[in-house]
Amino acid sequence: MALPLSGGIPARFVPPSLAKARPPHTISSASLSPTTKDETIDWVEATSDFFEKDTRPIMLFDGVCNLCNGGVRFVRANDRNRRIRLEALQSEAGKKLLRRSGRAPDDISSVVLVEKDRSYIKSEAVLRIMEYLELPFPQLALFLQFVPLFVRNIVYDNIADNRYTLFGRSESCEI
Repeated sequence: MALPLSGGIPARFVPPSLAKARPPHTISSASLSPTTKDETIDWVEATSDFFEKDTRPIMLFDGVCNLCNGGVRFVRANDRNRRIRLEALQSEAGKKLLRRSGRAPDDISSVVLVEKDRSYIKSEAVLRIMEYLELPFPQLALFLQFVPLFVRNIVYDNIADNRYTLFGRSESCEI
């Protein structure tokens, strides 16, 4: 699901009955962050330096998951132009980017793709990553977008929930 970083809930997530009854509720990125004595952190602003000199998206992945590390090797092999940066979810930068994406800093349950203006999680992140890779992956991503999101995410969640059992864990991160 694409998560807007500017603060609003996408119109497609607001039921029509609520859209007409009242204006859409907006959530600021700061409200997604824990507060400390009278201050909140705007994680979009706090992580803007990640995109100042390098605007390429950042793929966040579970650094100790063998499946995820295999995915990193796959992305490296099929991204010859280095259009995607890589960062482990467990790193300090990964935790900050998770917060920027509206997720808990210790949430390693999903691959996340963070672009300058939005973030993608679960199957939408995978499809968006495929769009940055060499042929034929962008075309495959286009085809897979016709599979309903809830179906893609059921498959994604089943694999993600069992990834350590099926593929194991490693002692260190791939990058």
